[in-house]
Amino acid sequence: MRFFKLRMFACAAILAAPGVALADDAAEQMVQEALPLMHYTCASIAEEADGDEEFVVTVVGKMTALSLYNRQINIEDHAATDEEKAQLREAFVAALSEGCAADKDALLGGVVDNAVKTTLGL
Repeated sequence: MRFFKLRMFACAAILAAPGVALADDAAEQMVQEALPLMHYTCASIAEEADGDEEFVVTVVGKMTALSLYNRQINIEDHAATDEEKAQLREAFVAALSEGCAADKDALLGGVVDNAVKTTLGL
């Protein structure tokens, strides 16, 4: 099924997201960019992307950034080395894939947030 392609497309999203506290204006901008994307489900993002890897990475990245910001997480506190970042990325992709495999109609924003929580052991 097409929503399994999220596994390949979203592998860099958790580390592409900002990892430090943002100024109010930057945070507001991030929220404004993420909100219009929150309607996607695992299935609908794969359908709309139609193989466009960059589209999926962008959407998941914005959702991931919002999740990290809402939880006040600095990703650098969890992964400092390239090896640690690769391990986090792999864990995030696995959690994201599992979440979408469990329910292809789940809202992607919720799956992303749960993947962040699971990956970071929160």
